[in-house]
Amino acid sequence: MKDVIVDGSALSPEQVASVALGARAVPSDDLEANLRPARSVVDSVTESGQVVYGINTGFGALAMSNIGAEETETLQYNLIRSHATGIGEPLADELVRSMLLLRARTLAQGHSGVRPVIVRKLLELLERGYLPVVPSRGSVGASGDLAPFAHLALPLIGEGKVRIDGIIKDTADTDFEPVDLKAKEGLSLLNGTEGMSSMGVLGLHHGQNLLVAADVAAALSVEALLGSSRPFRSEIHQLRPHPGQLASAARIAALIDGSPIVASHADDFDHAVQDAYSLRCAPQVHGAVDDTLRHLERVLTVELGSVVDNPLIFPDTGEVVSGGNFHGEPLAFAMDFAAIALAELGSISERRTDRMLDPVRSNGLPPFLAADPGVESGYMVTQYLQAALVSENKVLAHPSSVDSITTSGSQEDHVSMGWGAGLQLLHIAENVETVLAVEILCAVQGIEYRRPMAPAEATGAIVDLVRAQVPPLDVDRPPDEDIASIKTLIASGALASLA
Repeated sequence: MKDVIVDGSALSPEQVASVALGARAVPSDDLEANLRPARSVVDSVTESGQVVYGINTGFGALAMSNIGAEETETLQYNLIRSHATGIGEPLADELVRSMLLLRARTLAQGHSGVRPVIVRKLLELLERGYLPVVPSRGSVGASGDLAPFAHLALPLIGEGKVRIDGIIKDTADTDFEPVDLKAKEGLSLLNGTEGMSSMGVLGLHHGQNLLVAADVAAALSVEALLGSSRPFRSEIHQLRPHPGQLASAARIAALIDGSPIVASHADDFDHAVQDAYSLRCAPQVHGAVDDTLRHLERVLTVELGSVVDNPLIFPDTGEVVSGGNFHGEPLAFAMDFAAIALAELGSISERRTDRMLDPVRSNGLPPFLAADPGVESGYMVTQYLQAALVSENKVLAHPSSVDSITTSGSQEDHVSMGWGAGLQLLHIAENVETVLAVEILCAVQGIEYRRPMAPAEATGAIVDLVRAQVPPLDVDRPPDEDIASIKTLIASGALASLA
């Protein structure tokens, strides 16, 4: 993977995802020159004794407290320690990697007043794989992701814990050299939306994989259920040209193009005048999910080039200005919408699976795809798994962004809850991956029951890919490992490479 250069310029969601998944991120050669002007402003304020929020005052509801010059550095450490209130299971490594990258990128823009060593130390943790242990609960997504970022920053001062090759250690017990914080730097390590942005980027990355997997699953299910190719004709979708709908219809049509299974009943209108909505409306539903993810991508593209610290330093004028760029509302809205959309991707998939397993509606497939129905249950209970996850997703899809709980003595009287939106998005994406894996598992088995009729060339290649990992269901066995294998094909992009 190509190295990502951190110079403060905008990053794409693809670049962030690549670093989250293992690519290197390195500081630019001109980092010192970029940061010097803003740092000079901070030093000037500190030396003059001028009272400026964020440099020599308290924070939040304590903003009116003036801090003496001799205490400004102590204040930076106290900020990080006092804000490290997170609880819950630690964030996954890829999220922590993304947060380190994005925090370094924001600070490298030269509007935060930190020294280059802060940016370099963040990137050193990333480069060495010393990943801070960041609890998953504790942010309201308003003054930035304060608690998570405090845990992310603790190792910079030699405190907190890091995970190295999966092993958690006290930072003090490693060879990481801590940094001495100066005025403004503790606050700048805490303020920002990069935690939410990281969840959005990874949610987008997973969602885009799931979209392709959903089209693959639908194409396989069309063949397994002896469905029609007519609903995927381009003329239909040109009359309602939503970009996602056009893309989904074209992909499904290409996947089943030339299918002997579909051709076997293409002109038999007694076979099925109309397929069920879960089959013939797949492009309309999948496409709407695609368009929603494109909206998330647009929001992230802006965010990944933005300054989200507070207060902001304008070196050209010497001003230090307090604003609200740390508020997570744009991200919260976009991630909530994406979570709703992905939940629907799972919902329609479960309906197709249920149809394949039901002997009344499956166009002649064995009950529950069992080799010996009655003696064996086949894939009956895989649909129960889908039902449980789809139901869970309906609860998780409740928008976090419609809630707000006042914090900091009512100084922070409206918050975005964007952190919760991000957690829900990632949880839903994981559930949907399982739901789609079950549909693909069942559809491949269903296609094989249509022999001697063969699938299309494209879907046949996918059947072969699945069968290289998952044997046919000749006799009942626990399907959990088979589902996990197909999830790996989805997550790795192997499935998408054939679509």
